[in-house]
Order: sequence, then C-alpha cells, then structure tokens
Amino acid sequence: MLPKCKIYFFLKKMTYICAKFIVSLFRKCFMDFDVNKIRAEICGNDAFFTYEGNIASCQINSILEMVEEKLIEVMASNKQEKKILNIMVEGLQNLFHHSDNVPEELIASLGQKYGLVVITKNDDDFRMSMGNFVSVDKVKYLTEKIEKINSMSEDELKDMYKFILNYQKLSSKGGGGLGLIDMARKSGKKLGYKFYPYSEKYFFYRLDIFVSI
Repeated sequence: MLPKCKIYFFLKKMTYICAKFIVSLFRKCFMDFDVNKIRAEICGNDAFFTYEGNIASCQINSILEMVEEKLIEVMASNKQEKKILNIMVEGLQNLFHHSDNVPEELIASLGQKYGLVVITKNDDDFRMSMGNFVSVDKVKYLTEKIEKINSMSEDELKDMYKFILNYQKLSSKGGGGLGLIDMARKSGKKLGYKFYPYSEKYFFYRLDIFVSI
C-alpha cells in the first residue's frame, strides 16, 4: 500500500491534470465560436426566412409581417400559417424579454440585444429556430425547464400553464417558463435546444420549435 503522503500527492497531481484538460477543452470551444458558423448550421439548406440583429418591441410586428409574407410564398396552409405566427409571437416576446446583453466585445458587431430567428421548411414540416446569448447561470435552469416540458403530456402541460398563470407571480417579463410551455403546447412537439459555449460567462442558446400538420 502506498504511504498516505504519496497518495495525497498523486491525487493532487491528477486533479491538476484534469483541471488543465477541462480548461483547455473550454478554451478550444471558446476559440471555435463563430456566430456565422452557428447561423449556417441553423439555416442548413432549407431556410426560407432569416432575421438577425437587435430585438426590440417596436420590431416584433414588422418581423411577423415579413414571416407572414414568406409563409405565403412557400404556400403554407392557413392552419400552418396561423400556428406558426402564434408561436412566433411568443418566441419573439421571449427573445425581447429574456435575451441577455451580448458579451461586451461583440456589441459593436452584433448590437446589444442580438437575436437570431430562422424558419426552415422540409416537405410539410416547419422548424422555427431562435437564438440569443445567455449568461452561464441560465444554462442549468433552461435545460431543466425544457427537459421537464418535453417529458410532459398535453394535459400535463395544460395544467402547468394554468397553474403558473393563476398562482405564480408574473413580472413584466413573464415567469415560470410560461413562454416555453405555451410554444410547446401550440406546436404539439417536443422542444429542441442547444448551447454553444462562447466564454466562461456566456453561451449562445438555440431553441427549436417544430410544426408538422
């Protein structure tokens, strides 16, 4: 058996090596971050609508009008158009209220409240993707919230929506993940999501909402 002192130094060395590996891994992720690559990944080959830039309350109506025009161009049915626009209203409100300011070094190129909105169509299936920067402390909350929503039935989502609406205190920015629940209910599909690491303080958050009729 190794003496306690040797075990201590061995464990200390292994901890140091692991810490260096994790730091180097994160640094590689941060160095690889490129908003243009993320946009290209989200758009793929099937995007028919893309908006990026500051998300302000005064812009929401004009964005919805542009989406409506594009849906007519791709011959979406009235039912599809109505569902997509209803989800877009909630999604854009979410972006406006819950997007964190972008990292300071990116404000000059992206604006203070950068948001990305992409809609793709593959046959009769639509995907709405929305992206924005979030602080690292929101990653765990959003992951747990979306996973919980995805595990629930239609009736359970309806009950949770009513409960939050009736019993939880809502600020001017909403609360309790009400927007996520509403989008999941309206789409009838599980939500998709992904976090792209930017720095130790920020991630770029992507939310996917699907419509298939």
